[in-house]
Amino acid sequence: MKIVILDRATLGSDINIDIFKEFGEVVSYDKTSASESKERTKDADIVITNKVVLGKEQMDDSSIKLICITATGTDNVDLEYAKSKNIEVKNVAGYSTSSVVQVTFGMIFYFIQKLNHYQDSLNNGNWGKVPAFNDADDIFFELDKKRVGIIGFGDIGVDLAKKVEAFGCEVVYYSTSGKNSNSDYKRVELDELLQSCDIISVHAPLNENTKNLLIYENMKNIKEGAILLNLGRGGIINENDLAKIIDEEKIYCGIDVFAKEPIERTNPLLKVVNKERLLLTPHIGWGSSESRNRLMKKVAQNIKDFLNK
Repeated sequence: MKIVILDRATLGSDINIDIFKEFGEVVSYDKTSASESKERTKDADIVITNKVVLGKEQMDDSSIKLICITATGTDNVDLEYAKSKNIEVKNVAGYSTSSVVQVTFGMIFYFIQKLNHYQDSLNNGNWGKVPAFNDADDIFFELDKKRVGIIGFGDIGVDLAKKVEAFGCEVVYYSTSGKNSNSDYKRVELDELLQSCDIISVHAPLNENTKNLLIYENMKNIKEGAILLNLGRGGIINENDLAKIIDEEKIYCGIDVFAKEPIERTNPLLKVVNKERLLLTPHIGWGSSESRNRLMKKVAQNIKDFLNK
């Protein structure tokens, strides 16, 4: 049994891939380009990929029997073509919930607590220049009694809801599929959520219901001073429209996912004038050490289940 890992570097240098050696020969590549993927996968029985695209070209005339995606999203694999070739595809869900929610809180506190401003103030010697014992020139707020709107209410959305409640927040949610009905929390329509919430956090997959879900026309109704976060998928928020909104309206925005990753230097979000209102991170939400170790164990279990059929 030959196992090929196409983008080992995405898993982090602290992750041990020896867990897969019990299943056979393991060949690992840190990075695989589109032009290299066909050659590297043709003799593999099992292919492990995070972001490398696998479609007709890679599956035809190959030995592939199983594709393991080291992520929840499956948009980098042609699922229909895999099915037609009797190639099983396994993704992993539920491994990153705590990590994503923790990064969400990190972004919330980045904006609401203004710690970056006050650290700069102290380091620059500004504290000693103020007329009082404290420096309070950048107002910060409490989470208590803030309204938090969650777009996408799967495992991550629900976990975030439980944890922000512990801070005294009111929680509402919008179901992107229209099918989610969680009786523990109030479900609202998208326009109401955008207009009424102090914090808006996106935790939805990218699909026909969510692509360009947030555009200029509805984002301009977000209340002044609100925080908008996307830790779901790039493409849910239109990046051109968001860049325009940030420079027109006083809202704050944290983005961890982008329509094209790694982010291109032409991305309009990199050209925002009001940079203090924008926090960009390189798709780190899923990536705590614990999360990535859980991921490896779940991928190994997927392989074991496949081989034991």
